[in-house]
Amino acid sequence: MKDKILEFLDNRDKAQSLKEINDILRVDQNLLAKELEILVSEGLVHETKKNKYILLKYCKSLRVGKIDIAKNGYGFLENDDYDDDIFISKDNLNNAIEGDIALVDIFTRNNKIEGKVIKILNRNLKRVVGEILYVNDKPTIILDDKKLDIEIILENYFNNLVDGHKVLVELDKQIDSKKFKGTIIKIIGHKNDPDIDILTVAYKHDIELEFSREVMEEVKLIPSEVLDKDRIGRVDLTEEEIFTIDGDDTKDIDDAISIKEFNDHYELGVHIADVSYYVRRGTKLYEAAYERGTSSYLADRVLPMLPHELSNGICSLNPGAERLTISVIMNIDFNGKIKEYNIFPSIIKSRKQMTYKCVNKILEENIIPNGYENFKDSLMKMFKLSKILRERMLKNGYIEFEIPEAKIIQDEDGKCIDVIKKEQHEGELLIEAFMIAANETVATHITNMDLPFIYRVHGTPKTEKINDFKNLLKILNINVNNKDIDINSKSMQKLLENLKNYKENAILSSLLLRSMQKAIYSSDNIGHFGLGLKNYTHFTSPIRRFPDTTVHELLRTYLFDKNINNETIKFYNTILPDIAKHSSEKEQASVEAEREVVDMKVAEYMENHIGEEYIGMITSVTNFGFFVELPNLIEGLVHINTLPGFYVYVPSLMALVGKDNKVKYQIGKEVKVKVISASKINKTVDFEVVDGSSK
Repeated sequence: MKDKILEFLDNRDKAQSLKEINDILRVDQNLLAKELEILVSEGLVHETKKNKYILLKYCKSLRVGKIDIAKNGYGFLENDDYDDDIFISKDNLNNAIEGDIALVDIFTRNNKIEGKVIKILNRNLKRVVGEILYVNDKPTIILDDKKLDIEIILENYFNNLVDGHKVLVELDKQIDSKKFKGTIIKIIGHKNDPDIDILTVAYKHDIELEFSREVMEEVKLIPSEVLDKDRIGRVDLTEEEIFTIDGDDTKDIDDAISIKEFNDHYELGVHIADVSYYVRRGTKLYEAAYERGTSSYLADRVLPMLPHELSNGICSLNPGAERLTISVIMNIDFNGKIKEYNIFPSIIKSRKQMTYKCVNKILEENIIPNGYENFKDSLMKMFKLSKILRERMLKNGYIEFEIPEAKIIQDEDGKCIDVIKKEQHEGELLIEAFMIAANETVATHITNMDLPFIYRVHGTPKTEKINDFKNLLKILNINVNNKDIDINSKSMQKLLENLKNYKENAILSSLLLRSMQKAIYSSDNIGHFGLGLKNYTHFTSPIRRFPDTTVHELLRTYLFDKNINNETIKFYNTILPDIAKHSSEKEQASVEAEREVVDMKVAEYMENHIGEEYIGMITSVTNFGFFVELPNLIEGLVHINTLPGFYVYVPSLMALVGKDNKVKYQIGKEVKVKVISASKINKTVDFEVVDGSSK
């Protein structure tokens, strides 16, 4: 019925009453009213003051999105479908809190676009994390998320609570706009316990840490080794030279590779753990994997999508152990074009668990570590093929963002002792090229069959976003010939190449990346802009990503079991959009948790470096100050109040300019700063300028 309602309203730019809609659709009026209520809550339909309905897209001044509250109390309306986030003053939030989905009225004040919350459509807040503090012999909770301006009244709680306990609270009832009744459902630990900081972040982002008893009972029934019945219908590749390449500490190994060279082509094999063989639809294990959506990597901790018995055991392609896989064998000519391929269920036995560190020694320094002597020839063939594939990727429009990431180094007690840049070398690039080739091959095959599928998609950037970036380049006197910048992947690729000539390259690359849409999962194939590909999916990491597990299930259904009929197609057309949406949301939650842990650990590290001085680069400028990034990627705020004299924010220059001394602080400028404060609790680092001001 939802589609019929939307189709009816899409042909009418004037609001329609319930009766007018029902005169055409002729359905149960109570059911129609409920469906309209759902569409209103989803932000697709707007209900007017006269109780009439119209598609929101026809309401020029109204927008729907997620509320993000800043530390100073004001907010922003976020929605990827809009060009920019909309500023909402504290007075116009109308009791909206962090994470609310709200309907916002857009208006102009002082030549700036602002918003006013007129209705909260969906309050997503179900659970909160906080610290126990006893007041008058009763436990109260101090919320970890300082953006949540709400009060929790604890109704039910454990008798063994003490000050400093970190707890998970389920919200039972909303008393008024800012007051809730809540029940403590779990004591996470004490704030002084090792790793408690990371665990609280995980719970805050609704990342499950434990598996239920029912799930673990099912896991006990899964064998720890391949059985004879598991071999039926599989190609035996156990005698082939197949191996894995991963990080030093990797225990969940889901991809292995092999290679052969012929007169006119390479034969590349990508062999992926057949997780869907063990994680079957209808089981508690499947439900748990779906709910998690992804494994989360928080500092040095892995919060797995699957129990360790699977992720590190029967599903992990451990050396010397027979494992069930799905193989993609590709014949690739010397120009990088895939001429033939085959996708089939297989069984392998990895010859060696290689590490990137050792592989890079061979590829970059021609140094052969112990135990790698017999594999050098294969690795060099792979190296040549990866170079060919990467060259073809670039011709297709692959956008190579070289955005450095911070790596947290912790001691045995979980305390951050260093922050360094993650490095990507030839071994990492080799695996990336091979996995992209396999993912594209699988996606193209199912696309050509015209069957329901899950794709990894990346939309075309919005014109306004790219124009804003071009304007920034002009402000910074970055001469890359703006007229040549078109909105296609090859143009973006060329732009990034030109930016490498400037010291601001890392910052500008990061800003360009933010100008683009997020990559998501979808059952609607719109292509992948960043890779320059028409067809792309995620097939190669089923241990840690639920969409990959689903892709394996679809391959088994369509290709191996030949189960293609109207009922099957209808079933997957129904469920895949929800799986894609849920997986995208869980991926985003995991990314946000990872960023929060990095910010927290960075602040923890800098707490021991108060008073120290560094040279950094300005990464962004606001009306309250500017952010400076150090060479090890630690970022801190120089608040405008710490600057000598009076400064004003000049948007046209994207800079803070001294009214009297004309000193200008602008994106890309280097400054010398001193650490004046850092707070692990608030996840903040504050600097002040020592010298190095930019005239």
